[in-house]
Amino acid sequence: MTENPPDHGSVDPLSLEAQVCFALSASARGLVALYRPLLAPLGITHPQYLVLLALWEDDAASVSTTVTALAHRLHLDPGTLSPLLKRLETIGFVARERSAEDARQVRVVLTDEGRARRRDAERIPPAIVAATGLGLDELAQVHAAASKVVQAAVRAGVY
Repeated sequence: MTENPPDHGSVDPLSLEAQVCFALSASARGLVALYRPLLAPLGITHPQYLVLLALWEDDAASVSTTVTALAHRLHLDPGTLSPLLKRLETIGFVARERSAEDARQVRVVLTDEGRARRRDAERIPPAIVAATGLGLDELAQVHAAASKVVQAAVRAGVY
């Protein structure tokens, strides 16, 4: 015996509230807004924070990265990443250097100041957890579901 799909009754499939894209878009804007006051003391924006997270991770693993590899990792166009890096360079958190092996490649490295800011940023994740009011299990579920959406976009060639 086959089961019939659940009947969603009178829910309009084109209603705004039924759209996953709307829920993800609104939640992303809301989450970034929660970060804003936490990032202000560091003098950085949320996109710059994401760049620093990747660079802190690389630094801890004693690896370096290129602008192109960093853009790919962050699912950004290199042209979008460049102004973020320029601002981080201006405030002294990163440096960009031509690769000695291949002058076409530009490496991105943390400065001592950029490394030091990691300690300041360690307070951010627990503050975000508290601000959302969600438990760690719930946040892990949100992360897993959102990651599946990102993977679908990658498979579709969006990134």
